[in-house]
Amino acid sequence: MLLVAPQDSAISERLGEELDQVQKLFAQELSSSLDCVNDLVTHIEQYRGKMLRPTLVLVTAMATSSDGAKVTHAHQQLAAVVEMVHMATLVHDDVLDEAAVRRGGRTVNGLRGNEAAVMLGDYLISHAYHLCSHMDSPLASRVVSASTNQVCAGELHQLANRENWELDQETYYQIIRDKTACLCGTCCSLAALFNDLSADVADEMYIYGEKLGLAFQIIDDVLDLTGSEDTVGKTLGLDLRKGKLTLPLIYLLQQVDGDTGQELRVLLESSRESDSTIARIRELIDKHDAVAYATNAAQGLVDRAKQSLGSLPQSPAHDLLSQMANAVLTRKF
Repeated sequence: MLLVAPQDSAISERLGEELDQVQKLFAQELSSSLDCVNDLVTHIEQYRGKMLRPTLVLVTAMATSSDGAKVTHAHQQLAAVVEMVHMATLVHDDVLDEAAVRRGGRTVNGLRGNEAAVMLGDYLISHAYHLCSHMDSPLASRVVSASTNQVCAGELHQLANRENWELDQETYYQIIRDKTACLCGTCCSLAALFNDLSADVADEMYIYGEKLGLAFQIIDDVLDLTGSEDTVGKTLGLDLRKGKLTLPLIYLLQQVDGDTGQELRVLLESSRESDSTIARIRELIDKHDAVAYATNAAQGLVDRAKQSLGSLPQSPAHDLLSQMANAVLTRKF
């Protein structure tokens, strides 16, 4: 299910066709002579949800093309590459978080163990760069590899700050910029560059993708605290259980003092596996409007993302990029 259904029927049909081609490239690249590998690759097909990153590549390609609809084979390859990188991070994240559910089904680590999950993530990453190496231009390899390095650094930065109850908003934003937003920005800037657009336009498209990615991660963090597992489709409450502070909790810690502040810190230091502990923390989050604060922050980022579209001509693809930014705020999964 896409993040947002295109309102224009022509672009909806075109996007569907292009995503089909991307999925074919994805499957062809990952195909193995070993059944055990193919079984795991088939299993992670269920991980495909919003298809955000390949959609960003394809829609940006349309929006920056001379006729408002052009998508090249290079764009399709790039879309498959970023989806492989993203899927690899999901498989590895589930190991780090000891998650059991993803997209309503069992995670690879839950099904086959951590060893298989780690190796499958590596398999996805290695094939992403194998596919990159077959592109005519080395630009994608250089930029995607730099973004992947940044993603890994962001994950390590987050790990280093587990159970750091003094984490500030600046550090939080740096973490999510690295681990989520940079790859979204890369999707958009590379799509523009592959249409021979200027560096200035590509920079604006990077800003669009980055700000959308930041907002997306903030809402993802909110859903981890407040969502329904049946709706979101993955194990929830993991950020709290793993001692990862996200924007609602950082804001809450900054707002409470005295007895309430002491209570919150005791709750965070205690067994976060307890349902009663998590329920009480959620009560405090609600009482102090921490979710509203985080949602407002995401709204500001979405507004900035849409401002970056001003350099593009009006087209159905341009409108869809704006709709995608808006949809980040209202998503439930």
